[in-house]
Amino acid sequence: MPPVCFRSGNDAVSSMSRHSQRGRGGRDEGRDCYGVAYSPQISLSTSSVKEIEVPSSALEISMMQHVGSAGNTSNSLRPRKEKKLTYVLNGADDTKHCAGINCLCLLKSLGQDEFDYLFTGSRDGTLKRWALAEDAAAWSATFESHVDWVNDAVLTGSNTLVSCSSDTTVKAWNLLSDGTCIRTFRQHSDYVTCLAAAEKNSNIVASGGLGGEVFIWDLEAALAPLSKSNHAAEDECSNNANSLESSLPSNSLRPINLSDNSSQKATQSQGYVPIAAKGHKESVYALAVNDQGTLLVSGGTEKVVRVWDPRTGIKTMKLRGHTDNIRALLLDSTGRFCLSGSSDSMIRLWDLGQQRCVHSYAVHTDSIWALASNPTFSHVYSGGRDLSLYLTDLSTRESVLICTEEHPILQLGLHDDGVWVATSDSSVHRWPAEPHNPLKVFQKGGSFLAGNLSFSRARVSLEGSTPVPVYREPSVSIPGIPGIVQHEILNNKRHVLTKDTTGSVKLWDISRGVVIENYGEVSFAQKKEELFEMVSIPSWYSVDSRLGSLSVHLETPQCFSAEMYSADLNIAGKPEDDKVNLARETLKGLLAHWLTKRKRRLGSQASPNGGIPSGKDMSTRTTCLSRVEVDGNAENDSTVHPPFEFSAASPPSVITEGSHGGPWRKKITELDGTEDEKDFPWWVLDCVLNNRLPPRENTKCSFYLHPCEGSTLQIIKQGKLSAPRILRIHKVVNYVVEKMVLDKPLDSMNVDETFSPGMPGGQILPPVGDTSLLPGLKPRQNLKPSIEILCNNQVLSPDMSLATSGAGMVMDDLKTGNGIWLRSYFVHVKFVGIVHSSGNACCDHKIIVPLRKSWKPIRCQI
Repeated sequence: MPPVCFRSGNDAVSSMSRHSQRGRGGRDEGRDCYGVAYSPQISLSTSSVKEIEVPSSALEISMMQHVGSAGNTSNSLRPRKEKKLTYVLNGADDTKHCAGINCLCLLKSLGQDEFDYLFTGSRDGTLKRWALAEDAAAWSATFESHVDWVNDAVLTGSNTLVSCSSDTTVKAWNLLSDGTCIRTFRQHSDYVTCLAAAEKNSNIVASGGLGGEVFIWDLEAALAPLSKSNHAAEDECSNNANSLESSLPSNSLRPINLSDNSSQKATQSQGYVPIAAKGHKESVYALAVNDQGTLLVSGGTEKVVRVWDPRTGIKTMKLRGHTDNIRALLLDSTGRFCLSGSSDSMIRLWDLGQQRCVHSYAVHTDSIWALASNPTFSHVYSGGRDLSLYLTDLSTRESVLICTEEHPILQLGLHDDGVWVATSDSSVHRWPAEPHNPLKVFQKGGSFLAGNLSFSRARVSLEGSTPVPVYREPSVSIPGIPGIVQHEILNNKRHVLTKDTTGSVKLWDISRGVVIENYGEVSFAQKKEELFEMVSIPSWYSVDSRLGSLSVHLETPQCFSAEMYSADLNIAGKPEDDKVNLARETLKGLLAHWLTKRKRRLGSQASPNGGIPSGKDMSTRTTCLSRVEVDGNAENDSTVHPPFEFSAASPPSVITEGSHGGPWRKKITELDGTEDEKDFPWWVLDCVLNNRLPPRENTKCSFYLHPCEGSTLQIIKQGKLSAPRILRIHKVVNYVVEKMVLDKPLDSMNVDETFSPGMPGGQILPPVGDTSLLPGLKPRQNLKPSIEILCNNQVLSPDMSLATSGAGMVMDDLKTGNGIWLRSYFVHVKFVGIVHSSGNACCDHKIIVPLRKSWKPIRCQI
């Protein structure tokens, strides 16, 4: 809702609604940051003078700072908040990760001429496949569908990769494809943190998450095609938006512990339901399954190891001993022994037959986040928050420090004679480890005996007996791209300043998705000050760097509040006074490839206005004029202007959600034109296809013109004025010249075209602004008064906008109020601000305080 001011006599009333925002913070260590009412819109005019509108009454509502509101009112047609559209700006080299690597897994080649493959899952939301050579790794494919961090991944069978994410989904992929997601499961209610697969039973996969849920999946049944009857029901609740034309229909699954029998029956009729292992009351961070898939262990923030029968989901035992979150679990091939690593810095070896801990190993000085064992389960590799990778002999308790990473270690993967290490950095390294003959590592020296109490290892470290790493450099490295760790939206609302993990500062143009300047390693704060512009444009998007790159979020109707003149955007072929809606043009640029593909598919079936030809398209949404309006200034075509052209070399990825299913992610160049209202928010399609926008809020501001005290000039009585926020000051000058000077009778002027007596100097100065735009000027009305506009005693530039002059200038001294003076000899006019009776300003461009009866509109004092 906009702040609304009513003026009646000396009373003024203001109201303002507030936004409600939802967000999630980080969960546990190591996983950092895991109805709307509208006002009718007045049509816009492109005339330089007519853009200033004169209401018929001074009692008209003033929309000074108009921002969108969340929630619902009795008159609202939207029952809930609309779905947003996000686009992720990818770096120049999209074959590399740009955020920490949370997981990795390895696939051995099936023949001599084939490669071994490494799969990595990242906090940038993607998985990548790497072809491994003896001393190198080459990018092979990117798997893109998750919309949040990828937390774990496992291989099962001969051609299936399963991943889980903080977006609460589990996805199955064809691992030898170019990135095809064959199924998405939405069973979990919170972040999915871990997976486990049975090596010799390719059907069994378990998943656990922060909701305390553990599900056991039979992949053969879960990926089986549905019957025709079920397929029809599935069409209404499909969740596989990333693979729209997949040969396997997607599932929409719900937890099987639903109390509502009707809901449970509906779920079962739509597809496979996994087995739920019930018992966890808190978050689950670690899972492990034996080779045959007959035993499952889990651990988390409850500090206990639970043992389950995955065939039934029944808990068989619970093991206590750790004093903090359990982060890593391993089972030997027989299911007899279990290894656990915890945030209490301890490794424990459990005998499941005896149901007790038989050994504990104090090797690390901080949390343990990753474990891997050699094939015989005689040695364990461990890593964690202390950046160290250790090898420990489980029988002799002898340990050795293999290497030290620069970032915390998140997961390990043994491969041939080395171990791949995933860290919170975007790079992956392989270190020599000799998993088939660990004694070779111990022979290099530097070993020590692991203690059996956590404080014993810490005490040794404090005494200066820190082990020396066996290896200083990795044998193979897969470099990543530095991730963005700091960002700032600049005042022009088109550029974002960023700083990455290497300290490099860059300037991004979010309407084109490119870096326009790389400043190198400079002061971020200083560069931000240098780029400061005195300009006020509504905030039409939000940005975050959670995925290591810039994610730009567009939400209706707020995203349509920003406009600029085509001349300011240097758009050739358009009149300089044409208003350009930044969000609309950005959406056109993002979906240009999709629109081209769509037109080719539809052909002659497309409707004349480019709308969706299906009978059920968006008729219920677009026919209500109180909710949408046609942008009459913009062409109804797919023309993309240069300031909004996205690079085809590094195209951004779109993250959004339609009327069916859940969120999905794709590069804009991979959209095939089949996506429709089931995949995109309705307001996006209505904008791009039908040229319709929601009511554009915050596009106008209201003000009054009053003669200065002591002035003999009579002003035309016209009440409050309304003009676009982006209107330039020189056009206000033009308006003042025409309405206040040129409309004066000619007999009030001297023959030499000077003002009446009292005019100092008797000479007219050149005008400020382009007076040639004034309509209706007669040759004899050849006045050229000099007019200056001041705010807080500062002369405003003729090119400054109303929004900037009425908002940005008050930052110098809010107590002076919000006033603009128009000065030309005897022409002194100023805007009226709302000031408390005590003299303190009650509003600025960001904060509007609701008015009380003791507040009254008076002229701002400068």
